[in-house]
Amino acid sequence: MTFIVRRASPADAAALPAIERSAAGLFRLDPNLAWLADAEVPDSAQHVQAIEQMCVWVVESADQSLAGFLRALEIDSQLHIEELSVSQDFQGQGMGRALVSAAIEHARQMQLQALTLTTFRDLPWNAPFYQRLGFILLGAENTPPHLLTALQTEIDHGFPGERRCAMRLPLP
Repeated sequence: MTFIVRRASPADAAALPAIERSAAGLFRLDPNLAWLADAEVPDSAQHVQAIEQMCVWVVESADQSLAGFLRALEIDSQLHIEELSVSQDFQGQGMGRALVSAAIEHARQMQLQALTLTTFRDLPWNAPFYQRLGFILLGAENTPPHLLTALQTEIDHGFPGERRCAMRLPLP
């Protein structure tokens, strides 16, 4: 499958909510998380704002339709991945990996120390996926404050805390 990863432009924002909804559909596979498949996602205006203020990459399929995106922001000399979504029709083709690689390359160019994220520890397309890319699970004792805050916010929104984790990819 041929695809390209590039920085997002405001014109891409209209396609991003549907991509995020499609990707979230996988949560229907877990009865305890199925509610996430129907949870609200940022609208086009919020995506425009993110594109203008944060680091957002998109992946285009061979037919030039948008298939996925990654949104991240710099916090404490680290690039924090807030969202990675690939439409279900395009999953399993290396697009998510390519988006993360673009974020890693950007972080290296910016001389950041690491990439961070929060995710589900037990879903195959979450923590195990990131572990294959070199991310390590963080224990409570070595989790930076911004990740502890992110985890608590997720719990406050109904995420099961025992299934969430923080991860970090140190950059050489």
